[in-house]
Amino acid sequence: MIRLLAQTDAMLRPSRQTALAAAWSTPVVIILAFAPIYGLFMGSFSVSSPERTPMMLYAAVKMPLLLLATTGLCLPAFFVVNTIAGLRDDFAQASSAILAGQAVIGVTLASLGPITLVFYSTTIDHNLAVLFNALMFLLAAIAGQLVTLRYYRPLIRKSRSHIPMLASWFVLYAFVGIQMGWIARPFVGTPGLPVRFLREDPFTNAYIALANMLSNAL
Repeated sequence: MIRLLAQTDAMLRPSRQTALAAAWSTPVVIILAFAPIYGLFMGSFSVSSPERTPMMLYAAVKMPLLLLATTGLCLPAFFVVNTIAGLRDDFAQASSAILAGQAVIGVTLASLGPITLVFYSTTIDHNLAVLFNALMFLLAAIAGQLVTLRYYRPLIRKSRSHIPMLASWFVLYAFVGIQMGWIARPFVGTPGLPVRFLREDPFTNAYIALANMLSNAL
């Protein structure tokens, strides 16, 4: 545990040396260790009976799966784009930087868990709970991308072509991440509905659903 905390601390504030020597395994372990913590907090909304308790466990399991699956789905396309741009030799270091950012997202979410619990104590509105968690994810994503940028600096100094590559990663990850989060729902769980690991219609389109919600609101 002490070693894991030391590795996490080093990842949160990388020096040039740690950025160059970042390994793949450490970020994955950090994600598996910290992301479930936020899942427990996130799934605790309106847990007032034993029947609602599994929601906490489901969310804890799905959180690291969401981060790792989204990253895994995006990396092949990112590899092809880097290869086309002539940056294939740097892909190992680039992917390490990306995984470091994902690890920081998990750590940041875990640190925001108690704040989420406090917010839950102030409301019984499910929509507000979902929106608050979306805000927590946004803050964690910003923190993760800032760390990714730090790890990317040696690559950018080596070639300015890495700047558009990093921007393309951010866009790709956001696009896939929104859809993956939609497929993996519920994370908060709607009071009054049966607790499920996935919705009955998980494989629907998040963007169509969003467009429908916006049109209904207008």
